[in-house]
Amino acid sequence: MPGKRAYAVIDTNILVSALWTENPESPPVKIIDCVFDGRIVPVVHRKILREYDRVLHYDKFSFPERDIKNIVNAFKRNGIRKRTAKSFEEFSDESDRVFYAVTLAARKKHDAWLVTGNMKHFPKKEFVVTARVFLDFLETDCV
Repeated sequence: MPGKRAYAVIDTNILVSALWTENPESPPVKIIDCVFDGRIVPVVHRKILREYDRVLHYDKFSFPERDIKNIVNAFKRNGIRKRTAKSFEEFSDESDRVFYAVTLAARKKHDAWLVTGNMKHFPKKEFVVTARVFLDFLETDCV
C-alpha cells in the first residue's frame, strides 16, 4: 500500500503516548509522523478535537504548549471532519463512543480505522486496531 493514504480516527491515548515517550521509533510516534506527512488522514469531530485539547493539557502530563498546538493543528489541518453514525454498543466510558461513532460514519465512504491503545474500551471489530497493527497495515513506518 505504499503511496496510498489511510483514514483513521486516532484515540487520545495514542497522542498521549506519542508525547510521553522518548522513543522516536514507538508506534504512537510513527502514527503522529504519518499524520504530519499526510500518509494518515485523521478523521475528526469537534468533540474529538476538544478531548485532544483537554486531555493533552492535564497538569499530570506537563506537555509543552507548542507540542500540543502542533499536534492538534495538524489534525485540524490534515484531517477530514465527520459527523457521528448511530452506535448502539455499550461503552464503559461514554467519552469513547464518539471515536467509535465517527469511525462508523467514516467507513461509509472510506476504509477508515480506529487506532487505540485501549482495545478493551471498544467493540471487537476488525477496524479497531492498535498503533502497531495499523502501521503493519500501512506497510511502512512513515519515516
